[in-house]
Amino acid sequence: MELSSTPRGERIYIGFFGMRNAGKSSVVNAFTNQNIAIVSDVKGTTTDPVYKAMELLPLGPVMIVDTPGMDDEGDLGMLRIEKCKEVMAKVDIAILVVDGTLGMNDGDRMLKKMFEERNLPYITVYNKLDLVQQRIGKGRTKEVAQDSIWVSASDKINITDLKEMVAHLVVDPSNGRKIIADLIEPGDIVVLVTPIDEAAPKGRLILPQQQTLRDILDTDAIGIVTQVPQIPDVLASLSKPPRLVVTDSQAFKEVNALVPESIPLTSFSMLFARYKGDLGEAILSANYLEKLEDGAKILISEGCTHHRQCNDIGTVKLPKMIEKTTGKDFHFEWSSGDSFPDDLSTFDLVIHCGGCMLNPREMMHRIRICQNAGVPITNYGVILAKMQGILPRVSAPLLGNH
Repeated sequence: MELSSTPRGERIYIGFFGMRNAGKSSVVNAFTNQNIAIVSDVKGTTTDPVYKAMELLPLGPVMIVDTPGMDDEGDLGMLRIEKCKEVMAKVDIAILVVDGTLGMNDGDRMLKKMFEERNLPYITVYNKLDLVQQRIGKGRTKEVAQDSIWVSASDKINITDLKEMVAHLVVDPSNGRKIIADLIEPGDIVVLVTPIDEAAPKGRLILPQQQTLRDILDTDAIGIVTQVPQIPDVLASLSKPPRLVVTDSQAFKEVNALVPESIPLTSFSMLFARYKGDLGEAILSANYLEKLEDGAKILISEGCTHHRQCNDIGTVKLPKMIEKTTGKDFHFEWSSGDSFPDDLSTFDLVIHCGGCMLNPREMMHRIRICQNAGVPITNYGVILAKMQGILPRVSAPLLGNH
């Protein structure tokens, strides 16, 4: 996969934070060498997070995020600050931009504390070096800590040095996890079952299927892509059994019947629960479904926003299957994209998608919100396997007990 086409969920997120008029947007524009953020002397010009994908070597593909000022005022200001906190939950590296003519204030120190509480690597950038040097003489600035740097966004001073500092921070968003590569060896055969239905994107595979196939190829293994009816012919044509069969979770029932018990079976959604989330938590939480009483409240959450089809998995198929399986009536609510409730106290269960559009830090943040609220959280593939009675079989290949 080319760096330019790297999905958002696989990029390293770099967030620029600070007070209003510290020059965050100017630093972002200088850093990206593009005018992606509106710059003004008026405080609070940036009202919503602004995202820009770029490549920063040797770090790789990144997502730059410019945020509103953390000292914004009024009701709208409070909403912008909440947006800023949402961004902090997903970034892998933070850049604290300080107005160098004023120095660090209590708000800046609060941000540093928030970074440290989240174990978030950060760099402090003292902006407006050009103005400081006009006042006290060229080349004269106060010494700063090793993880800090003076820059001038307007004159592009030390911007290259800032890029170097960011690029050499050691960050692995996935914490060494792989989608499937650690489960297979070079030369292994993996069969990917990718049903083409009305919800499938025309002319292409959905993102988890693409990424899983790429991970297989990067391992020098062999990926075979097929649909459900062709499974018997595919298996019969192979000189050796596949190391693993991975299916779309919605086809679990049919694929489980066609794939012999001797061949390990799992789903794309379950692979992503292991890759970006907490598979153990998802399996334990799936067991809560049968304990829920009539009228229980279930949140179904997706990490992306897309046009809902008439037979959409999250809004139609899952609720119907859940109520049919349990014989109970539940109250369902939905969230999608960046929106995820901070207050989950009224929910009894959260069912999340695989999170292919979320980065690992944000997915784990959502899981922690649920854990802190005492609300079980599972995912699509795990709950579907649970309802069809095959969870032990399809989780075994991922838990190392197959």
